[in-house]
Amino acid sequence: MTPEAISEANDLLRGKSPAEAVKWAIAQADGRAIVSTNFRPYEAAILHLVTQAQPDIPVLWVDHGYNREATYKHAEELKARLNLNIQAFVPKLTTAHYDAAHGGMPEPTEENEAAIKAFSTVMKLEPFQRGMKELAPTVWFTALRKVQNPNRAELDIVSPDNNFGSLKVSPVFNWSDEEMEAYLEEHDLPNEWDYFDPAKADEKRECGLHAAWGGKAVADK
Repeated sequence: MTPEAISEANDLLRGKSPAEAVKWAIAQADGRAIVSTNFRPYEAAILHLVTQAQPDIPVLWVDHGYNREATYKHAEELKARLNLNIQAFVPKLTTAHYDAAHGGMPEPTEENEAAIKAFSTVMKLEPFQRGMKELAPTVWFTALRKVQNPNRAELDIVSPDNNFGSLKVSPVFNWSDEEMEAYLEEHDLPNEWDYFDPAKADEKRECGLHAAWGGKAVADK
């Protein structure tokens, strides 16, 4: 889509519900829509929204191996509840191999920024890019929301993704935590609060999937 068309789409969708935004995006996808997930808090909302519109939509999940037990149990519960079409991609290194070769996950400090990006490239970005190449989506659904961090506040419901060449659609972009919670309650969906992203460590840091440096980091490998 041209920048003008994307701007028009956002003007249209700001007045629509997330469910209507999903239906609009699927109509643009020519049968090649996917949704990505990491099973973090509130992810059940986006997974429910998209599977209501397209039950067999591919669900791209990078299982980097560092998830906590509660997150894996949450993933299994949602997979069963929503009959998710999980497309799992894993890093080329196991967690044991990475820990032995690199000393484990880097501490989330400013001094370790380079090490955190290197970790993210190997354990998250490379398998994600592999998944995107294999699935080749024209539309990529995400659960990005503007309240999550300043970087994401600069995006919109619909945005071009230069890293993967897809149209990125975030139906719940303008929703607050309270609205997400209300959606989960309305549809009797589970949540999971023990989630930890080793490639980010805090909400202000981007792991690279939604930042320009992520595409360059993988391309340079």
